[in-house]
Amino acid sequence: MSVIKITKTNFDSEVLESDKPVLLDFWASWCGPCRMMSPVVEQIAEERNDIKVGKVNVDEESELAGAFRIMSIPTLVAFKDGKAVNGMVGVRKKEEILSMFSE
Repeated sequence: MSVIKITKTNFDSEVLESDKPVLLDFWASWCGPCRMMSPVVEQIAEERNDIKVGKVNVDEESELAGAFRIMSIPTLVAFKDGKAVNGMVGVRKKEEILSMFSE
């Protein structure tokens, strides 16, 4: 599965109403650590069909970033059954990111 661009328009249908757990990557194009995380996030999307992966550009979607009180990027948030259940900030290893879904 490929990474989905998440906007305020598709957030409800792609994240809150998803039948799969969702990993959201809050990022910006000017953010060096975000660019470092991008290949890891894309790899998770390709390898894990049981997890939906989306990216939220905080510059384009400031309302969503504000709704989740995103203060630093990259921030990764795990959703299950339409609720944010876990999150982490900064550059992380793939195993660390996936562990958000096993707790």
